[in-house]
Amino acid sequence: LHLVALNLPFSGDMRADFQCFQQAQLAGLTSTYRAFLSSHLQDLSTVVRKTDRYHLPIVNLKGEILFNNWVSVFNGNGGQFNIHVPIYSFDGRNVMTDPSWPQKVIWHGSTANGIRLVSNYCEAWHTADMGAMGQASPLKTGKLLDQKVYSCNNQFIVLCIENSFVSDPQG
Repeated sequence: LHLVALNLPFSGDMRADFQCFQQAQLAGLTSTYRAFLSSHLQDLSTVVRKTDRYHLPIVNLKGEILFNNWVSVFNGNGGQFNIHVPIYSFDGRNVMTDPSWPQKVIWHGSTANGIRLVSNYCEAWHTADMGAMGQASPLKTGKLLDQKVYSCNNQFIVLCIENSFVSDPQG
């Protein structure tokens, strides 16, 4: 399952699932992508289909492994990953080095176990208000789920996860 960043940073007011869907389509990716965020409808840990949570690796756009599987992201260690494996945007840029993302922080709105934090998810990702708060993770920690709170007016990286694996019928 591919983990890919949106092509630009976003404040807490985003239509992230739609952005993930749209940018994946524009990049020619055929499977479904959902935002790597807890929402008012769903905890982050349940975004990927149950059948795909255990046996498929989580990889970047170039197929390099970030996690052995989806459930390993939520084992309580904050989603520790190898910081030497880049995370790319849908248009192929490395979010860790590209200046388009001046703040190397990702929004997630979750606990370290991928459960939604209702008080810290920018009002279900509908506000960029300076007084509202969102849970996010500085990438320099090497964790996707580090527990830091930021004002929703910050423009951070938004990740998208391929939420169901569809094998190529021509394969």
